[in-house]
Amino acid sequence: MAKLYFRFGAMNCGKSTALIQVDYNYRERDMNTLIIKPGTDTKGSEWIVSRLGIERRADIIATEKADLYEVIEERQRKSDPVHCVLVDEAQFLTHSQVDQLFKVAVIHDIPVICYGLRTDFLLNGFEGSARLLLMAHSIEELKTICKCGQKAIANGRKIGGRFVFEGAQVAIEGEADVEYESLCARCYYKYKKEYEAGCAGIDD
Repeated sequence: MAKLYFRFGAMNCGKSTALIQVDYNYRERDMNTLIIKPGTDTKGSEWIVSRLGIERRADIIATEKADLYEVIEERQRKSDPVHCVLVDEAQFLTHSQVDQLFKVAVIHDIPVICYGLRTDFLLNGFEGSARLLLMAHSIEELKTICKCGQKAIANGRKIGGRFVFEGAQVAIEGEADVEYESLCARCYYKYKKEYEAGCAGIDD
């Protein structure tokens, strides 16, 4: 039986690069992949964009209402067999969509590999990631480092070059002057303390 995989990591750990590499490996062996990108992620439009500069067009841009089981089943009927499903920015999937991908792996015996963040910039979970942590047969952390050299686990959000610790859960990098930086826990709390001190100063 095929498996549902969740490969997570902080920003800049190479998730999109790994996805494109897996896609290349399958296609090099004349096997077909199906790449899904949630519509919530508007960065790169319909493209999967790696920080290394490589790109791959997504086959499906999934809205929150899309039934991925039906979408993949329909693709199987209408075109060449799908040998692997790859999902970028999987944290933006809904609870139901993760269950649908689990069903694809189990019923259709197609491996489904999801890449995404585990937590947001406030260390809260995303809906898709939370469900993947419960349902995935295999969970793997893709590691990267903080600028201090320690292992990064958090995703610091910057607006105008300054770390912020309030706002909506979803803010796409490159839009509205938003940037992200991978941080270790120590640096995360250091910048959070500085932010809170600055806010207190403004209130005074």
